[in-house]
Amino acid sequence: MKKTTLLILLLLSTIIVAQKENTSKMGQTTLEELKMTIYDKDSTASAVVLYEHANLYIDPKNDFEKRTDYYFRIKILNKKSFDLANIDINLYNKKRVIDIKATTYNLSEIGTINRQNLSQKNIFTLKESKDWTIKKFTMPNIKEGSIIEYKYSIISPYLSISDWYFQSEIPKIKSEYDVAILGNYKYNIRVVGYLKLDKDIPSVKQNCIEIPGIGRGACAIFSYGMYNVPAFKEEDYMLSKKNYIARVSFDLKSYTSVRGQTTSYTTTWEKADKSLKKTFFNNQTSKKTFFKSRIPKTILNTENELERTKKIVHFIKDHYTWNEKNWTNKEAKLREAYAAKTGSVGEINLSLYNSLKAAKIDANLVVLSTRDNGFPTKLYPIIFDYNYVIIKVNLNGKDYYLDATEKYLPFGQLPIRTLNGEARIIDTEDDKQWVILSPKIKSNRSIRAKLTLNEDLEFVGDLVINRNGYFASNKREIISSKDEDLYLEEFETDNPNIEVEEYTHVNLDSFEKSLIEKFKIKIYLAAEKSNKTRINPFFFFRSKENPFKLKERNYPVNFGYPRNNNYSIQLKIPDNYKITQLPEDIAISLPNNGGRYILKTTVNGNNITIVLRSSIRKKEYSTQEYFVLKEFYKKILLAEKSYIIIEK
Repeated sequence: MKKTTLLILLLLSTIIVAQKENTSKMGQTTLEELKMTIYDKDSTASAVVLYEHANLYIDPKNDFEKRTDYYFRIKILNKKSFDLANIDINLYNKKRVIDIKATTYNLSEIGTINRQNLSQKNIFTLKESKDWTIKKFTMPNIKEGSIIEYKYSIISPYLSISDWYFQSEIPKIKSEYDVAILGNYKYNIRVVGYLKLDKDIPSVKQNCIEIPGIGRGACAIFSYGMYNVPAFKEEDYMLSKKNYIARVSFDLKSYTSVRGQTTSYTTTWEKADKSLKKTFFNNQTSKKTFFKSRIPKTILNTENELERTKKIVHFIKDHYTWNEKNWTNKEAKLREAYAAKTGSVGEINLSLYNSLKAAKIDANLVVLSTRDNGFPTKLYPIIFDYNYVIIKVNLNGKDYYLDATEKYLPFGQLPIRTLNGEARIIDTEDDKQWVILSPKIKSNRSIRAKLTLNEDLEFVGDLVINRNGYFASNKREIISSKDEDLYLEEFETDNPNIEVEEYTHVNLDSFEKSLIEKFKIKIYLAAEKSNKTRINPFFFFRSKENPFKLKERNYPVNFGYPRNNNYSIQLKIPDNYKITQLPEDIAISLPNNGGRYILKTTVNGNNITIVLRSSIRKKEYSTQEYFVLKEFYKKILLAEKSYIIIEK
């Protein structure tokens, strides 16, 4: 018996050595790395990853669960990156972390290496929630020029494999990931982002592990690497960085037991649809009886289907307040949410779905991933990719997509967060299962002002702002959330030279109509009284900076939706002044009818009229169009810095 036990222990020891051979060891910091003061490939970097590595394998010492050994070595170039010394390891449920070791390296006064190790008593555990725990520690003795080196291992009983990110907000010299997967586990592997792998070596290792009483198994070995990886720099008008940041992702496809039984985790879309309804909607899609008893009879008896649908949408919007949570999968409970008058996206829109069914409106569920959640995978069903649900109805041959979470959107207009590529229609009987969501109403803003300059160098007159689409719904929410005095106070704070004397609005609660704001205003010119006065006529919503600043952007510019801005201002100058300078006329266009900017000034006596029209005609612009878009905004900024000069 003792000999058998010894034999098993020796076998396990051999297996562990074989699997751990790729794990990186501590103590790799060099004197040359410590002497580095700037990263030559990115002089703006405040830190650089010298080397990082993860090695995933089955660990016999830990009940044959998955073990991932992590290693990081990072150079801190200046104090902007001192926060990298604060390490958080997030652990879900039964995951646990072992073998934490960390060392800070500094250059001594005589040019040698000083080491300071992390004390185990300075590692803390924080219970974040029922399912999440955080292990926290801070690297000791951090200075500009320090190198931090740390390692730890995560033991996981779960079948899923975490994504490995080759790219982050700081550059990396070398990033590698090794994975050993037992042959009875199959994964769909995706490399995401615009960067290419420098190392991609797949192989098969026979007899990579032996489990006593079961037998030996082969492993699929994957070895990935990227070198000289640039920092991922976020910028305005982008979708989730998960769409573009370089990483490798493993999606479990199937598992085969020792008895030869295979469990598939990727399936057909038809089966995925059923799983979505049963599991992810928590069986909350058959509650029409509950809602039928709560919807007013006057709504249910409305003869016209379109009007009946509109009234139901309004009823649900009016009843619920969105709690800012997206679709929360299995947690949807419609009865409780209805009683509380608040709920997640899933609870509110599933209530809408059931209410429409109760009113005999043919409706379909539509699942999607929001703009900040990344694109869903279409190659095979991964239902965890989706975090949002809306409703589709077809009325008189026309499709409408409905969402009841936003009170100030007109019927059929979806929240901006849903405009993220394709969405999937559940249980549709036709072939149209995927749809690209787009705004139903165009977003336009029109600003008209008629002002007269008095002898005190004050412009007085009328300002009218007309909004449609998202411009209108966003502004409706702002106006409705504040009393008028506070709203006007904030308007004057945003426009420090403007004083509002009278104010009114039109169509605030008529969401299908334009929102109109009317002001009587006084504008104080920021100039001393003299014979010569400079006037910048772009008093309202002037562009303050170019949103596009990168030398290179390797992901598209996504505005979400097209938009138009029209600006018309009439300025009456006193007769005892003459006009000596005007803004130059300008007309610039983006290629492929992508947009335009037109500025034109006319003079009739002492009346100056400035007309400005700008449009972004596409929701998305490619990386190849980035530089012309950047130049487009640069010219707009220059144009709006122009002055009118008048002299007595």
